[in-house]
Amino acid sequence: MILEGLEDHMLDCMNKKIFGVECLGCGIQRATALLFRGEFVAAFKMYPAIYTLILLAGFIIFNFFVKFKYAFQIKVALIFINIAIIIISYAIKMSNVL
Repeated sequence: MILEGLEDHMLDCMNKKIFGVECLGCGIQRATALLFRGEFVAAFKMYPAIYTLILLAGFIIFNFFVKFKYAFQIKVALIFINIAIIIISYAIKMSNVL
């Protein structure tokens, strides 16, 4: 299957390579690969913001074609939710590493 060799072609995290510490985006490529394989719980455990990022991207694409009144406020709210999830999950991940 095409997706089985996907891990071999993923980009390395430069932050982890240079400083030895994962960045806020570490895990998103692996989580996406897990999603394509149908491993939804494993994808969430790998990168908890994966589903809200998909929701944000889907909303932005939908809003590109369909305009409505509170689109800007919804986008800002989704962005803040994503930032909060990313920072909180990163803090939890880093506290478990120490």
